Amino acid sequence: MTTSHMNGYVTESDGGGGSGGGTDFLEEVVQRHREMAVDCPSELGARTMSVRRSAQLERIRQQQEDRRRREEEGRNRQELDLNSSMRLKKLSQNPKVGIDNPTFEQMEGPGGSIGELEDLLMSLKQVQHSLNDSQSQEDIELVLQLVQKSDFQKAFNIHNAVAHYMNRPSPPYPLTDHTQSLAQEALMMAHDSVAEQEMQLEPHVPSVNQSETLTQWGGETVKFVRIEKAKDIPLGATVRNDMDSVVISRIVKGGAAEHSGLLHEGDEILEINGVEIRGKDVNEVFDILADMHGVLTFVLIPNAQTKPPPIKETVMHVKAHFDYDPSDDPYVPCRELGLCFQKGDILHIISQDDPNWWQAYRDGDEDNQPLAGLVPGKTFQQQREAMKQTIEEDKEPEKSGKLWCAKKNKKKRKKMQYNANKNDDFDNEEILTYEEMALYHQPANRKRPIALIGPPNCGQNELRQRLLSSEPDRFAGAVPHTTRSRRDVEVNGRDYHFVSRQAFEMDSAAGKFIESGEFEKNLYGTSTDSVRQVINTGKICLLCVHTQSLKVLRSSDLKPYIIFIAPPSQERLRALLAKDNKNPKPEELRDIIEKAREMEQNYGHLFDAAIVNTDLDKAYQELMRLINKLDTEPQWVPSSWLR
Repeated sequence: MTTSHMNGYVTESDGGGGSGGGTDFLEEVVQRHREMAVDCPSELGARTMSVRRSAQLERIRQQQEDRRRREEEGRNRQELDLNSSMRLKKLSQNPKVGIDNPTFEQMEGPGGSIGELEDLLMSLKQVQHSLNDSQSQEDIELVLQLVQKSDFQKAFNIHNAVAHYMNRPSPPYPLTDHTQSLAQEALMMAHDSVAEQEMQLEPHVPSVNQSETLTQWGGETVKFVRIEKAKDIPLGATVRNDMDSVVISRIVKGGAAEHSGLLHEGDEILEINGVEIRGKDVNEVFDILADMHGVLTFVLIPNAQTKPPPIKETVMHVKAHFDYDPSDDPYVPCRELGLCFQKGDILHIISQDDPNWWQAYRDGDEDNQPLAGLVPGKTFQQQREAMKQTIEEDKEPEKSGKLWCAKKNKKKRKKMQYNANKNDDFDNEEILTYEEMALYHQPANRKRPIALIGPPNCGQNELRQRLLSSEPDRFAGAVPHTTRSRRDVEVNGRDYHFVSRQAFEMDSAAGKFIESGEFEKNLYGTSTDSVRQVINTGKICLLCVHTQSLKVLRSSDLKPYIIFIAPPSQERLRALLAKDNKNPKPEELRDIIEKAREMEQNYGHLFDAAIVNTDLDKAYQELMRLINKLDTEPQWVPSSWLR
């Protein structure tokens, strides 16, 4: 069985054969996820659906009426109107039954206020004069001294202000001491009044109207859920068919369903706004919900498999190392929710509940992207790319004359199935997926080195030299190592680090060189220690490196900022080289452009920025803008650099 998406619809067809073995897990993913996004586009207007009473609601209402009749017969009275209650009539004839609380009456008055400070002083003085014994008069005198202190007067004023507002409304008089039976009667009447309602949408509903009600019907629990969906917020849920049932398959972050917390994966939808859903195809459900807005009332059978309460996930930030277009992906469970991205984009992964399909936002699109999108999970992407490579290798014809394919015995060829966690025959780093990132703001006294990279004759060396000559107090180059002899005008440590061949080879074997090579039987190289020396001076180290050096450079603790200098069009490149009195052949120009394309394809995921050198002055200005931005804005770097 295969699944395809055309114009927002899901179509199914039986396949004639399978690709066999290695693609079984992909077929399982397709079988497990055949989803359709159910949403309410705001541009479709506000057409009201005709609401009818369902068979389920009719049976629930019938049971409630039977129970009410039995309670009426047990009470032996003719009507249930609260105003006709004999107890309430008796209370209305004698409204003041109970005990008056004189304390509250004393608090009442024109303003319900406590006496002023002057009144208190006057009262104390009157009491002092009326006392005969000297001890009592001394006690009153101490109290008078206390009252006249400023701290006491401030506290007294605060107390009066608080007491004034707390005691302003007096509590009601108690009506009866036999309220329990009366409260039970009122509660039962309120319950029956609610049960008699049709549970249908009113023409005008409050702006905040979300609720969940559970009831028993037919031996199983039925849940009524009301969710308000604003016009600018999608519902954010996908559904799938399970036989005749329509089941919620996924709750998408950012939608009304996720915000309410009332819909859950695995819930079966019986009705929406009175429209029966069971037995309908997911495409029909899509069409039904397309015309609904405002408050949506769902009748659901809750998922029997209770899940633990969701734990608030930590957002993971990743850099995409590949291009992705969901319209070209036959395995995406819901093409409408697929998130398109390009190599180098920063993605904010907000949910990994489904290990095969993560939910994410593109960096900078959070405000314009109300719903999270689906992107392939890392392990899933690695597995299918590894299988794709295996299939492509099987299809390649064997070429004669090559030593590696001289064996003709295909039986000895062992095909390994890829396992991202256990199989070491594949290098996961060669299968580019995602790299976890974090924001980093370079310290003022520790600048990130700038690495310029590009094919020959694209201007990276000229740009580096211009920076060094224009601002020597800000930029510097790393002093290289060499095994050749020092010349008379050269200074060790300024022009080169002159070392023996043995010491050079030992440092190279220890991985201390970013790049190295041999020229006229002498070894040359740039070490990480030389770059670190420039950084320690507070300057920005400028490097021009080859693509093979990027892996060593990024695995160090130098935190480089890598800028790709790309060539312009072939004609523009010819004009730029002509300014330097160079006259390359057409095939040489094509080789430069092709080399740039290969570098971008194989190493583009490692670039932090790219500059197309159409004009050297403009390229220099853009380069300075990027370098200056490192001082003012945090940048995304691999999170492993900050651990």
